[in-house]
Amino acid sequence: MTDSNLPHGRDSLTEDLRWRGLIQDSTGLDELRELLDGGSATFYVGFDPTAPSLHVGHLMQVITARRLQLAGHRPLLLVGGATGQIGDPKESAERTLNPPEVVEGWVRRIHDQLAPFVSYTGENAARLVNNLDWTGEMSVVEFLRDVGKHFPVNKMLAREVVKARLETGISFTEFSYQLLQAHDFFELHRRYGCQLQYGGSDQWGNITAGVDYIRRRGAGPVQAFTTPLVTKSDGTKFGKTEGGAVWLDPEMTSPYAFYQFWLNADDRDVVRYLRYFSFRSREELEELEKATAERPQARLAQRALAEELTTLVHGEREMAQAVAASQALFGRGALDQLSPETLRAALTEAGLVHVTELPDVAGLLKESGLVPSMKEARRVIAEGGAYVNNTRISEVDATVALADLLHGRYLVLRRGKRSFAGVELRR
Repeated sequence: MTDSNLPHGRDSLTEDLRWRGLIQDSTGLDELRELLDGGSATFYVGFDPTAPSLHVGHLMQVITARRLQLAGHRPLLLVGGATGQIGDPKESAERTLNPPEVVEGWVRRIHDQLAPFVSYTGENAARLVNNLDWTGEMSVVEFLRDVGKHFPVNKMLAREVVKARLETGISFTEFSYQLLQAHDFFELHRRYGCQLQYGGSDQWGNITAGVDYIRRRGAGPVQAFTTPLVTKSDGTKFGKTEGGAVWLDPEMTSPYAFYQFWLNADDRDVVRYLRYFSFRSREELEELEKATAERPQARLAQRALAEELTTLVHGEREMAQAVAASQALFGRGALDQLSPETLRAALTEAGLVHVTELPDVAGLLKESGLVPSMKEARRVIAEGGAYVNNTRISEVDATVALADLLHGRYLVLRRGKRSFAGVELRR
């Protein structure tokens, strides 16, 4: 990846990051501009393995890493095999410590998950690193003498998250987390010449502790910045749905559900999300923002974002299947062209009921929850509002046969234009 791949068009990298709203805090904009716009720098961003997969909340950091590499900088993607066993303090309560063998398994999975986002070849090739490689070798005495002596306790106590926990209590384990993260920055600076760390704005205290620690050890200078926390205008947490977190692992969140998450983005949020996550140029995004403002009902921004991110995370084939499913379920495409996996994922999102035999269509409508009663089901059919596999049903006593099942087991029921559900026959 070289400067010819720059995604930001007319602007310098720093100005593009600022226009996109990706720099919230920094150790100094002039210093950051000199580093990012003046040549190739080595940077790092960290991910703690607190689950078997990254989720969409991590995309801000993953995509920013890709953005910096496209501009000619060298990424160090750190997965915290050590810090993941400790846990960054939460404001609410002590974290549950996961067994080391569980954390180790999650480290491997997240390592693999990060791989497609950056390039591992060329002059600015990315490198995956694990902080257990240097932290695991240290004795308690070494840690206290070589690391701990550089951290004034009064500064550690001044951290907002620590102050919030002083009333309810905080363990020495979590209290020490910032020492481990700061030491990571030092080790990456020493081993690989790392000059820059970035992370979410909730990490600013940990990040600046690393900058200060490197200075106290007579190294540096190094720079840092934070990206804003991604929020939703309606007050709900970004990256959450009724089914829980939206994961990057396709086994935990299907590509169809991932696509739908972005397609359903609120009009008040989608322009901001495009700036954060899209690799389209500033000119393209400004044109898309204008078109979205003029025709919000077309959901042009949501479609652009959903297609771009689903392709990036899951590949072009899965994105095409997700688009095809979105169209087919509402009668604008062929259901039999969907893969069994995509069809099942889409029907699961809509509401999938399981049956061991096939009642008549009216019974299926009631069983699926599309109507509250058999009387209502018959009325909907009589008025022409019932569909099975996108075919309108006109007879109130109509039945379905085994030959009607998609992939030998699924039916798609629809009431009107927008309400649909799935049926799976289990034999």
